[in-house]
Amino acid sequence: MNLHPALAAGRVAVVSGAASGIGLAAARRFAAMGLKVCLADLSAEALEPAVAEVAAVAPTGRESVLAVPTDVSRLESVQALKERVYAAFGEVAVLMNNAGTAPGGGPWDHIERWRRVLEVNLWGVIHGVQTFTPAMLAQKTACAIVNTGSKQGITCPPGDTAYNVSKAGVKVLTEGLAHSLRNEEGARISAHLLVPGSTFTAMTSRGRTEKPAGAWTPDQVIDMLVTGMSQGDFYILCPDNEVTREIDNRRILWAAQDIIKNRPALSRWHPDYKDAFEQFLRQR
Repeated sequence: MNLHPALAAGRVAVVSGAASGIGLAAARRFAAMGLKVCLADLSAEALEPAVAEVAAVAPTGRESVLAVPTDVSRLESVQALKERVYAAFGEVAVLMNNAGTAPGGGPWDHIERWRRVLEVNLWGVIHGVQTFTPAMLAQKTACAIVNTGSKQGITCPPGDTAYNVSKAGVKVLTEGLAHSLRNEEGARISAHLLVPGSTFTAMTSRGRTEKPAGAWTPDQVIDMLVTGMSQGDFYILCPDNEVTREIDNRRILWAAQDIIKNRPALSRWHPDYKDAFEQFLRQR
């Protein structure tokens, strides 16, 4: 398999939410592939051990790793991140808008958490795309923009409506980005929506210290990301140890058919449709 040309040794990757989880796994992988890597996260203290991990696998060590404390919910902070990266490395080949937070809230509660989740999960991605894309276009080199979405932004399960809204927004934004890039004369930037399955990270651990058997590790997610980017996939939809791609396909199809069939909203979780959904899930 030929790697995506943005993933070449000596090029530059910027990863937000890079102090832990999927972001840290991505930063480690890019560094091990020979890319220069900029790690962005809210806490300078949390970035310190992450930088050490990444530098340990980088062929040229610490000199190819940059850490920039960044609040992606603030446009000026993301703009400062861009300035630091270009000053240090001169280009950006891979932009991974990965920073995220949870929980949010239900339709009529936790308004303060709603604001924070939308500011980080959605506005953080908007800020990244708006700030970096023009500069990456001006490079006229092969590049990639990866935005981390969620299955919760596609099937929208009941519970954390704010989180669902934020990740649904990331999906729509990234689809629009991909369309605009492929219609931009001279553009050599691909866009990708990374959709992890159940993944054991600090955000999803809920206090647990051992990975549940059904969850993937962040490294497994990044394995699939690199493969998907290199295959030219836009939707990089990850399974896990319990949910197969076939199950995901059926769940997504059922959700879309709520509109077509005029079923109640979120009918997958409606007691009147429980048996019908289970039967649909078994179909092949």
